[in-house]
Amino acid sequence: MDACVSSPYGRRQISRDLLAGLTVGIIAIPLSMALAIASGVAPQYGLYTAIVAGIVIALAGGCRYSISGPTAAFVVLLAPISQQHGLTGLLVATMMSGLILIIMALLRLGRLIQYIPESVTLGFTSGIAVVIATLQLNDFFGLNLSELPHSFGHKLVALAAALPQLHLPSLSVGGLTLAVMLVWPKLKLPVPAHLPAVLLATLVCWWLNQSGMGIETIGSRFQYLNADGSLGQGIPSLPPSLSWPWSRGGEESTISWSLIQSLLPSAMAIAMLGAIESLLCAVVVDGMTNSRHSANSELLGQGIGNLVAPLFGGIPATAAIARSAANVKAGAISPVSAVVHSLLVLLALLWLSGALSYLPMPAMAALLLVVAWNMSEAPKALALLRRAPGSDVLVLLCCFFLTVAFDMVVAISAGMVLAALLFMKEIAEMTRLHDLSDNRRYVEQPLPGDWIALKINGPLFFAAADRIFAEIRLQSRGKSGVILFMNGVSVLDAGGLSALNRLVEECRSSGTRLVITDLQFQPMKALAKAGVTPIDGVLTFMPVLSDAVDAARASQGCFSGMPAPSPTGAH
Repeated sequence: MDACVSSPYGRRQISRDLLAGLTVGIIAIPLSMALAIASGVAPQYGLYTAIVAGIVIALAGGCRYSISGPTAAFVVLLAPISQQHGLTGLLVATMMSGLILIIMALLRLGRLIQYIPESVTLGFTSGIAVVIATLQLNDFFGLNLSELPHSFGHKLVALAAALPQLHLPSLSVGGLTLAVMLVWPKLKLPVPAHLPAVLLATLVCWWLNQSGMGIETIGSRFQYLNADGSLGQGIPSLPPSLSWPWSRGGEESTISWSLIQSLLPSAMAIAMLGAIESLLCAVVVDGMTNSRHSANSELLGQGIGNLVAPLFGGIPATAAIARSAANVKAGAISPVSAVVHSLLVLLALLWLSGALSYLPMPAMAALLLVVAWNMSEAPKALALLRRAPGSDVLVLLCCFFLTVAFDMVVAISAGMVLAALLFMKEIAEMTRLHDLSDNRRYVEQPLPGDWIALKINGPLFFAAADRIFAEIRLQSRGKSGVILFMNGVSVLDAGGLSALNRLVEECRSSGTRLVITDLQFQPMKALAKAGVTPIDGVLTFMPVLSDAVDAARASQGCFSGMPAPSPTGAH
């Protein structure tokens, strides 16, 4: 843990957290709105998420520096839910995902992130980035398409068909925002790029709209219902209020078992993605701060946050890597900075809602284009494609194309299965058989001419056992006895046991003696549990290779009556 965390929390520490919270809050205000819009709901729901989930997760989670709120990774999951089930379905799915995360935390599954290969995470995050960027082109170019097709290919066709009708004023505002976002960091100023980019784009948009250019803004696209029944433009200047998800936003519906069943796969996907992103974020932050997070506590905090936030209109939230990194760089030392960030978002909602309604939609799209590029980790993905083994490249490309063509759930599932299969193939190929009969390093005295000594190196699991024992059967044909030197076998599974039993039966029928020596603990335990015992004249166990060689040289009769393998007898 760094020194600043272990020191007493005083005025200096408070000032650092305040500065960090204000910095991240400035970033979070436009991003939260843009991500809510991309997810298919009104922008205020993104602000509600940053306010409620941001505070709850910061206080209940297991990482001191994480900033939680809506993130770009969720967009590809949330947009179809809101399109099919509306705001109610999205909020219910969020609560369900919160329950799943809490269950994962109680089952202590926080460290499972270690079992997800980097090729899988890079593949699906790059695919998500492409999908998000594609979704922003409609607003960035001002194409005014009311709805994009569901499939990625049809989206591209629709965008290409509408491209001749692009709106140059919208494109200019979006391009200006993008340019400022790219150039501002090079000035090395302490102000985050989002603030000058959005302010300048809003001023230019207001000036152009005064001339009748018709650039869409948050105020022109979104409306809300006032208490008196009238419609307001933009976002309401009201704090998030407690309400059941099925009675929010003017929607009145009931929760049914069929709705829960239809939302369960999406809720599980949201929970898995939230777990992956929050734990990855915690690992990144740990590397920046020389600290250590509690994985299960982080999952518990994320679960509580996603269970509570929908009651106040919040959509799914998780730790955001970019905002958390900005939080650390700005000097944060405790969860207080995350609370300050959420309070700043709340103040902006209460006091600046009128000004926020002037934010141009092309500028929101430009912000998300930058977010998509950053989350793609393109340099890292390209480096993996150039330098990684072919199996990792195949997994990355598989996850990428499946995310783009179908969805993230299919991509992660297929990627994990493919990665596991390729890994097992590589491990199985590492299991080798070596003839030691004439190797005096192992067999110091010559074996009888009708005997052979073989060494197995590597795990004897289902993917390797059949091949190895087939080689043993081939090399033992015509031999009176075979010594299997197994000190290089660390694992023997059910597939290995089955293949060994087939070899024993073949030795019985051919009259070949089989001697197994130098068993490690796990294979010995597996043989004992399976009830494999010596068979007179067929199967014998000996503790070390030299004993087996001496016995082979002395006589065949000495192989009867040797003890069965016992885990307690490991040497």
